[in-house]
Amino acid sequence: DDKLWDNDAKKDVYNKWDPATARSGKNFNPFETFKGNSCDASGVYPGEPRYKDPTRGDVSFAIMMEEKAEAEERDASPKPGSEKGCAGCKN
Repeated sequence: DDKLWDNDAKKDVYNKWDPATARSGKNFNPFETFKGNSCDASGVYPGEPRYKDPTRGDVSFAIMMEEKAEAEERDASPKPGSEKGCAGCKN
């Protein structure tokens, strides 16, 4: 809480995420969306109990393009076992 929830922080959480282990506040995919929303730094989505609006990093077009390229790379090479419905996913 009260920490910056930028792309670097999300990548740290993603690298620790184990799709085969049940989803929790310490084990979740920070890039997964649910009903069009992104989660906070605890893996909680807007509208759910305990959701806290995260402190977001700076955004510019150049940063967004870098993040888009990283997302495309992640989507092209997902973690093994991370398909929809796996234990570590919301969807």
